[in-house]
Amino acid sequence: MTRTIGVFTGHRAEYGLLVPILRAIRDADDLELRLFVGSAHGETALGRTLDEIEADGFRVAAEITVEMTGNDAAATPRAIGGGVLSAAAALAANTPDIFLVYGDRFEAFAALIASTQMRIPTAHMEGGDLTEGGALDDTVRHAMSKLAHIHFPTNPDAANRLRAMGEEDWRIHDTGFPPIDLIRAGDFTPPEEVAERLGLSLERPVIVFTQHSISTEPEAAVQQVNPTLDALDRARRDLDAQIIATFPNNDAGGREIAERLTAWANGRNGVVLRQSLGRLLYHGALNVSGRITAGACVGNSSSGLKETAAFGCPTVNVGTRQLGRLAGENVVHVGYDADEIFDVLKRAATDEAWREDLANAPNPYGTGESGPKVCDVLRDVPLGTELLVKRTIL
Repeated sequence: MTRTIGVFTGHRAEYGLLVPILRAIRDADDLELRLFVGSAHGETALGRTLDEIEADGFRVAAEITVEMTGNDAAATPRAIGGGVLSAAAALAANTPDIFLVYGDRFEAFAALIASTQMRIPTAHMEGGDLTEGGALDDTVRHAMSKLAHIHFPTNPDAANRLRAMGEEDWRIHDTGFPPIDLIRAGDFTPPEEVAERLGLSLERPVIVFTQHSISTEPEAAVQQVNPTLDALDRARRDLDAQIIATFPNNDAGGREIAERLTAWANGRNGVVLRQSLGRLLYHGALNVSGRITAGACVGNSSSGLKETAAFGCPTVNVGTRQLGRLAGENVVHVGYDADEIFDVLKRAATDEAWREDLANAPNPYGTGESGPKVCDVLRDVPLGTELLVKRTIL
């Protein structure tokens, strides 16, 4: 019999990570995809309309409202509470056989609370990761893992942490990092189109920049981003570099970074600022930085650790936000220090031997085929009481 698989996506970056899994479920003869999309203020949280999402080939079954109102300490718990109520209503009207959520964001946390309390078998992607840098990611992610019934960690280290947390081994399936499927297939914007759409030269270094706030330190967000902007200015002057900058996410402190970034980018030659690039253009930009020009990725986004290795792209990971997260040999960790940041950017622009080593280094997040592996588990895992009733192995 056909199994109905519900998948929740509540954020633009997470949607791109889910694409290989969404495609694999959609294309399977014995699985039916039902996509649940987070929304707020009348539009999807993916920065796209429902028509655009369905143009990707995914029918939207329901919207789940997870609306961030205000910038005070209670804004996130209010959003989670509203999201649980909205998710419960959506799942009651469109109950899947299995419900899959991704990552550690509060939108996914709200959806997972609703599904697990409704006794819907729930799969969690990317459990067992570590980010000890002052964000709330770890506590939320681990809480989601303890509620979930099926685990899809993206690397062996994360799988072992889930076992150490007392999760039963048969529930844990190391399926790798889904975007590697797309990168391996060359499914991203080609270099010439990246250059045309963003007004870049492929003869000069291209630096991709995203820096988020740290949720437990929102008051320091602008102070923490200023050294990176200083280093990028120096890279423009001394390395003839071009900067592709994107807005941070909507965590506390993100609005202040966006305002600072907008003011900084205004009138600066060689700086392209976008609210979001979308998956295809973002991966195309990383490809240009890693394989075409002597560029780099800089900031504190998890994508800088998990996706750049597949492009051999040098990455400057700034500050503590990703502390503890698994990283490849292409990642250099630095503090909030403009000189440290610039030194790595300069090495990326001038050290050809180093870039060649990075291009040949192993990727700790796998080599692809995550989508089919996830589908195999969703298709074959036995449903019923054994799956829903969890035991802790100590």
